[in-house]
Amino acid sequence: MSEFYDLLGVARDASEADIKKAYRRLAMEYHPDRNNAPAAEAKFKEITEAYEILRDPQKRAAYDRYGKAAFGAGRGGAGGFSHVDLAEALNIFMRDFGGFDSMFGGAVRAQAESRRGQDIRVTVKVSLDEVATGAKRTIKLKTLERCTVCDGQGARKGTKPHSCGTCGGSGEVRRAARSLFGQFVSVAPCPSCNGEGTVIAHPCEECRGDGRIRAERSVAVEIPAGVSEQNYLTLRGQGAAGARNGPSGDLLVMIEVKDDERFERDGDNLIHDLPLSFSQAALGLTATVPTPYGDEKVVVPPGTQTGTVFRVKGKGLPRLGQGGKGDLNVRVHVWTPEMLTEEQIRLFKEVGLLEGAPPKRGESFWARIREALGA
Repeated sequence: MSEFYDLLGVARDASEADIKKAYRRLAMEYHPDRNNAPAAEAKFKEITEAYEILRDPQKRAAYDRYGKAAFGAGRGGAGGFSHVDLAEALNIFMRDFGGFDSMFGGAVRAQAESRRGQDIRVTVKVSLDEVATGAKRTIKLKTLERCTVCDGQGARKGTKPHSCGTCGGSGEVRRAARSLFGQFVSVAPCPSCNGEGTVIAHPCEECRGDGRIRAERSVAVEIPAGVSEQNYLTLRGQGAAGARNGPSGDLLVMIEVKDDERFERDGDNLIHDLPLSFSQAALGLTATVPTPYGDEKVVVPPGTQTGTVFRVKGKGLPRLGQGGKGDLNVRVHVWTPEMLTEEQIRLFKEVGLLEGAPPKRGESFWARIREALGA
């Protein structure tokens, strides 16, 4: 559970200042504008993810308790955070250390953001049984993929993009202007290369210089147990490919839970309505009730009243990212027949003579009924 602490090289009880200092030192070493090594970008994203979680007291507490599982599901509205792409990592670095990024020129950040691929949103339907156990899906996407002819560069095979002559490959142009208050320098994307720093003289005939073509691919998605319709999954880098080897967008998997006539859902708990006849409620019985994990036996004692709730512990839904399960609440409804045969009428009249008047019930009785029915 100490992966993030190890990435930053700090102890588990490190202060916020120590964490920020460690991240700044590593970010300066692996920043893509300073380090051109192939593994530098991946390292920069990893340490930024670790920093973003450990710098926030609530996220750090969740990580200390549950590890990365606390952020793996991308819980909607819960502030989840799991994996960052290059554009996000650079933005985080800029947010807290903007002055250092300006030293580098910010060319990589501008180029990454301008060529980033689009996010893709899909909806996946799951049953309540799958919510209980987790599920796997294979999603087919028709989207933009990296051109295999030019390897995503956008240049014709045998040629390469060359550095822009206007900006010298920085992707930026600076203009100085004087005023009564002194000299001002403005920085803007290069108009010749649109801020990319490179120019393609001979575009690829397959992708026409974009570095992408339309194609179909499959993505395997693991849906964790306990999800609800307020949850979604964010698969970083699984969206549309970015232009000319720009970073890919994300795949957002929206969860839709199918209705299940057996249950009502109340968070991690489930409610099952159990209809009983007069005789069953009066005499008692052992009833078989469904759960997402198979049938269970529930003992209904004699004299059970309508609205009585029996709890079957641990047979509800898993608590997402927390461990444990909710409960199954079996709610009794005494069924009153609408059509009676002559024999049934005779027998009910005989029972009515023997049972006498029903006992008086106070406010506490109706309070229990309202509580059981969720009123």
